[in-house]
Amino acid sequence: MMDLQQKKNLSFIIIGLIFLLSGIEYAVILPTIWKYLQILEAPPYFLGLGLSAFSFSSLLSGPVFGLWSDRSRTTKSIILFSNVFEVVGNIMYFVGFSKWLLLSSRLVAGIGAGAGSSIFGYLTTNTVPAERARVFAAVMACRQAGLLIGPAFNIFLRLCDFSLGPFVVDKYTSPGLFMCALWLLLELLVFLLYWDLPPPESAELHTLVQRLHDEEEEAEEEPLLMSPEDPMDTYGTVNTDESNAQPETPPSPPTPPLTPPDPFQNFSMSNEFLREEVVVLLTAQFITLFNQTALETMVTPLTQRYFGFGELGNSVMYSLCGVEVILGFFFVRWLSRVVADRAVLAVGLVTCSVACVWCIVFLANPRGGFSVELLEFVVGVFLQLLGLPFVAVSQVSLFSKVTAEKTQGFSQGVRRSVGGLATILGPLWAGGLTANLYVMLGMMLVLLTLVTVSRRPRAAQLVASAESRPGDPDGLVCCR
Repeated sequence: MMDLQQKKNLSFIIIGLIFLLSGIEYAVILPTIWKYLQILEAPPYFLGLGLSAFSFSSLLSGPVFGLWSDRSRTTKSIILFSNVFEVVGNIMYFVGFSKWLLLSSRLVAGIGAGAGSSIFGYLTTNTVPAERARVFAAVMACRQAGLLIGPAFNIFLRLCDFSLGPFVVDKYTSPGLFMCALWLLLELLVFLLYWDLPPPESAELHTLVQRLHDEEEEAEEEPLLMSPEDPMDTYGTVNTDESNAQPETPPSPPTPPLTPPDPFQNFSMSNEFLREEVVVLLTAQFITLFNQTALETMVTPLTQRYFGFGELGNSVMYSLCGVEVILGFFFVRWLSRVVADRAVLAVGLVTCSVACVWCIVFLANPRGGFSVELLEFVVGVFLQLLGLPFVAVSQVSLFSKVTAEKTQGFSQGVRRSVGGLATILGPLWAGGLTANLYVMLGMMLVLLTLVTVSRRPRAAQLVASAESRPGDPDGLVCCR
């Protein structure tokens, strides 16, 4: 029998695998989906629809799964259920008879990705505030690792050329079949190695109640009256009433309720999400992902126009970017031990702002020859990716501290929905402005400046007060 800590470690490893697979799926499908759509005679705008469909369905399903996990206090069944959508969506992608089926496959798979809100809620309730940023950083690094190693699977997937009955397995359909197999394997691992563990305070309460219950049983097993053979020291007369009196038994410990109280009792959407500190963190979430996806959309046309990068050059660039981001997440994981989350957020926002200014100055209208322009491009991308882990980890950790833990699944679903909206709008904004980088980058800088200024001074004080209350399991600080 495994103890509680072993079950917790295994459950966290499974969560890491979930995020690893999500990164792999994005990395193996993205390079081939455009050619796949062209074979199916899809118009060019279907590429944007296909990439946005996944984020759109995840945006809608995230709060639903979060609400489910908060009410049921379980995540295992939610993960098993959501993985079914991932499996079905990738089967549809593999079959791919038409462009509409391909678009529908990304919608269905995106529903499964909505379970991430329940997972973040689970991580919040099963970690203490002091370690939460480190756990979130490790989980996010797992997804980045998937993005990094995902292209390596395309090395053998592009060699596929055979049939399974009426279905053709080639370099365009094989990613769907491959991911279907991985999600099925994960389904088995979740069933065997994942547990819904009680929160730390609930586990301590259960242990205390059990100890008091055992003491009560031991007291009841003691004889109430002494037998005549028992030795007794008597001096003088004995009061009959006192000799017949039975010892008082200790009061029974309070029995915890069989069904937990409704976490949404007295819950108010406006009181929970329209507070200043929560709005600032949701804004940081939106702006970070909006800028990230906009830059991802801009980079490929930029490298093709100025540096002549092809598939190999872009693959090497993305691999190096992935290494930097992973190292950044682990650096933030270490830094969060000694620095407050709000300070980490400030460093990230300043770094992203500096990166945006650099891109406006040097990349919007590059001059100086190939070597100089390439160096300026590398520095701009490096600075942008450097700030990403700081903002991503700190805002998730802070958000979990300024919202009630009892409804953390739903709150994380709302946060991820805001991020999903950003991943939809970011590429749309950048896609139409690749030829006018001053406007595109200027808007990004304005948004970064807005959220950097918004965190001072009132919101920063409120967030600091939340960080100074690590023992607030019921989210009471959020009601102040």
